[in-house]
Amino acid sequence: MNLSYFIAKRISFKQTGGFSGTIHRIAVGSLALGLGVSILAFMVLGGFQGSISDRVFGFTGHYQVQRFQMSNAFEEAPFSLNSEFIQNSKKLPFLKRIQSFAHKAALIKGDQEVEGILMKGVGKDFDTLAFSRYLVEGRMLHLPDSGVSNEIMLSKLVANKLWLKVGDKVTLYFVQDPPRFRRVEVVGIFETYLENFDEKIVVGELQTIRNLNGWTPDQVGGLELFVDDPKKNASYFSLIENELDLNLKLIDSRERFLEIFDWLTLLDTNVVVFISLIGFVAIFNMGAILFILIMERTQMIGLLKALGARNGQIRLIFFWNGMKILGKGLLLGNLFGLGIGFLQDQFKLVPLEAASYYMTYVPIEWNWPMFIWLNLGIALLTSLVLWIPVMVISRIDPIKSIRFD
Repeated sequence: MNLSYFIAKRISFKQTGGFSGTIHRIAVGSLALGLGVSILAFMVLGGFQGSISDRVFGFTGHYQVQRFQMSNAFEEAPFSLNSEFIQNSKKLPFLKRIQSFAHKAALIKGDQEVEGILMKGVGKDFDTLAFSRYLVEGRMLHLPDSGVSNEIMLSKLVANKLWLKVGDKVTLYFVQDPPRFRRVEVVGIFETYLENFDEKIVVGELQTIRNLNGWTPDQVGGLELFVDDPKKNASYFSLIENELDLNLKLIDSRERFLEIFDWLTLLDTNVVVFISLIGFVAIFNMGAILFILIMERTQMIGLLKALGARNGQIRLIFFWNGMKILGKGLLLGNLFGLGIGFLQDQFKLVPLEAASYYMTYVPIEWNWPMFIWLNLGIALLTSLVLWIPVMVISRIDPIKSIRFD
């Protein structure tokens, strides 16, 4: 048996009580707490960023294809679904789904209030299943094969402002020459918690906008593109752009809602600083505690030197002791962080105020590669730091240390 490892096992906190046992437990606890909190921080950050991004992408797609136009109006210039891009898009395997849409500004009049809104018209290719997660009351639109349904879905914010509920009839006044209006029924109420959408968007039928604008049945205001991996948006952009018709442009949702995604990026910096401070304190504690253990075992070190033990062998005794503390700290830290994350993910124990955080509970993301790298990083840095206090052993004089009290 390796002598250093054997002695390290004999002086571990299982076999020693009092001060040594307390010091060992403090070391394990501080490392476990630091790792557990770091894991939770990454889980919450990833969950928060993913939840906000999913809401934006779910409402607008990862990209939008629109026709070039000189004005900055809310309404898009129409183009045909028979464009070359629709055929070329089949060459792009990363495209999961394409949805047609169009926008038109209007005034919505309830019994007591009037509100300016932007009607988003959707067609038969609209993914009702994905959008249904935002639905809080009522049902999705019924889109007939012919004619129009005269149904709309309001955000909860707009519905509350106008004192409307599911089943109410309202009038939409469209600003155009000549002015037009439509009598519609509220069949659903949705809530994304994002002001960019909830304050102004009303979801209706694309055919209604076609009729109001005098478009042909194959014309749309734009296309929403959904890809398989949003993290590759930058690399996908040029591939999609190369397949566009000359009169069409591609818009990245990250650029369109830059203020939201810049804010999410800033959170990365905050979490990195926070975790760096926690990691520094935990690793520094490990070094300091090992140094205390060495000082407590000064007489043992002197006796081993007097018996002929080399400095390297004695260093390994305390290094193995530190590695044992590290292993237990990592194990307990992972159990603590992943355990609390699992409970929050399953039972939503910690609620949030939707008006401030855009969601009703703390979200959790299971980023296993990040957890592995975090464990490896802490293990590597702690192992390096452990060598600093053990270097003191070479300066201990065996005669003085045996008499040390």
